[in-house]
Amino acid sequence: MKGTADATIPGAAAALLANPKEISEHTMIVDLLRNDLSCVARRVRVERFRYLESISSGRGRLLQTSSHICGDLPASWPDQLGDILCNMLPAGSVSGTPKLKTMEIIKAVELHERGYFTGVFGYFDGSSVDSAVLIRFLERTPSGLVFKSGGGLTAESDLVDEYTEMCRKVYVPVT
Repeated sequence: MKGTADATIPGAAAALLANPKEISEHTMIVDLLRNDLSCVARRVRVERFRYLESISSGRGRLLQTSSHICGDLPASWPDQLGDILCNMLPAGSVSGTPKLKTMEIIKAVELHERGYFTGVFGYFDGSSVDSAVLIRFLERTPSGLVFKSGGGLTAESDLVDEYTEMCRKVYVPVT
């Protein structure tokens, strides 16, 4: 999922689908995720590329572009789940590209430990797994609750637009 627009804006769907920066960013992320999945699966394929979904953020409806990427895991995957996740993380959709160099830069410039933020969570019942990458995360610290949120930046990004997009996605369902 990369590329978001306020669904209440007239023409938002067409503008999102035609936005050159969003097309470029989404294409790059799909390629990164294909590469991640190719480390652990065979026959990696994009079954559906860059389609619109409607989501609710708690502050209103948003449109986002998504793609459906899949691959064939070995029959023994349940016994290798930890290794599979470790081989794919950090997710290319979080790190950006080139992945190794970007991770070096992130480590050098961030002044805090990420903790669980941008890690993975889920459940495994022995035969199926459901998981997600934590790109928005509420953490309890000694100083109180801290909301962490990520966003995709490219050379074509407008920082004000990216910040506004991130704020539109923030929804903390606590009082």
